[in-house]
Amino acid sequence: MTKCKVKVIRYSISFKQKVVKEIEEEGLSLAEASRRYGIRGAETVSRWLGTLGKQHLQNKVIRVETKTEKDRLLELDQEVKKLKLALADAYLARDCAEEVVKQAGKLYGADLKKKFGGQAFVRSGQSTD
Repeated sequence: MTKCKVKVIRYSISFKQKVVKEIEEEGLSLAEASRRYGIRGAETVSRWLGTLGKQHLQNKVIRVETKTEKDRLLELDQEVKKLKLALADAYLARDCAEEVVKQAGKLYGADLKKKFGGQAFVRSGQSTD
């Protein structure tokens, strides 16, 4: 049994940077760069471009924050949670109040949601005078 020996070529960082620089500055295509420098791997130059090129830095946001900023963000997150709970409680209270008005309207036979005028308190055709 014979083993196929695959020749592994290691490229230096400076060589990789040179190829990437030519691609970015001269507009060389990946295939042209591979042919010019005798690079056989199909994805090799593409990987170099992703790790060493300028393009990989454009989509990243680098944020430096201090401990006080982190603490402030945590406080704001907690406040947002409290406000969301308070809003949910307010919605629940409103829904309960509407249901009470609705049930009272059914009980008294009047639409209590309307402004309290003469017709709102009329019960079975009688006025409340």
